[in-house]
Amino acid sequence: MSEATIPLSDPEEIRTLLGARDEHLRRVRDSVGIDVVFRDDTLKLQGNAARVDQGVEVIKRLRAVIDRDGQLCAGDVLRALGELDEPQRIEQENSARIELFEPAKNVQPKTPGQGVYVEAIQRNDLVFCTGPAGCGKTFLAVAMALSALRSEQVRKIVLVRPAVEAGEKLGFLPGDLLAKVNPYLRPLLDALAEILSYDQLKRYMEHDVIEIVPLAFMRGRTLNETFIILDEAQNTTRTQMKMFLTRMGRGSKIVVTGDLTQVDLPENVAGGLPDAIERLLQIEGVSVVELAERDIVRHRLVGEIVRAYATDGSS
Repeated sequence: MSEATIPLSDPEEIRTLLGARDEHLRRVRDSVGIDVVFRDDTLKLQGNAARVDQGVEVIKRLRAVIDRDGQLCAGDVLRALGELDEPQRIEQENSARIELFEPAKNVQPKTPGQGVYVEAIQRNDLVFCTGPAGCGKTFLAVAMALSALRSEQVRKIVLVRPAVEAGEKLGFLPGDLLAKVNPYLRPLLDALAEILSYDQLKRYMEHDVIEIVPLAFMRGRTLNETFIILDEAQNTTRTQMKMFLTRMGRGSKIVVTGDLTQVDLPENVAGGLPDAIERLLQIEGVSVVELAERDIVRHRLVGEIVRAYATDGSS
């Protein structure tokens, strides 16, 4: 275990360097893989010696940005993290690679922001991830869930989505339960199908190792040793979010994903996702990751489309 201390005295620099609710500090911590604590005007970095050196270098670069620009944004932090020397960059890539225990499958983050997301899942039991369409929120969470399952960290994967709308009014749709919810849960199946063969996916689902369920049907359950993913969480109410988060049992991990620019809730209904992030952000073991346009890895046009709709505040 190695340790480094960085004295800080300027209150404005401290406030800018740490970021809102210490978001910049947490991003450095999660990305580099060290413990970072600010106390008594001193930043203390602890961990593997090489990683502590990385952390010191990143902080140095961030302070240089503050000296030059007088401010610091998330993009500046990601750029500082992305400018590590080549051996350090390779070490980071290897640490962020998602082990699926199949030689033919190689899943790893494609952007610095995605790297922060994967490492946050590795280090925390509850992770909130927000970001635009196409930035890998759901796919990477599913890949991490399969990795945890195959390494026997969990016994089961449960994938959850609000069905139809926040009120989940399924009654008007024809057919049995599966027929009613399948169109709304299909994106989760698509993410699984990118990693698993048809036979593997079918076997996991037949043996209840992977379960895909509408949010409404989570009430009353307690899930132990389970990797639980809530997708499209921007369409949950506060009550639904509280119900979902309290399903977490012993040895379980939860990842909550959502796009706050695509909310289908009625205007007079408060969203559960931003409310939960605000309430839980300071709790140890909880991490919040914000992906952005630069993390979009779908077709090139997806990024252009997101930007086009963002120019006038459209959702």
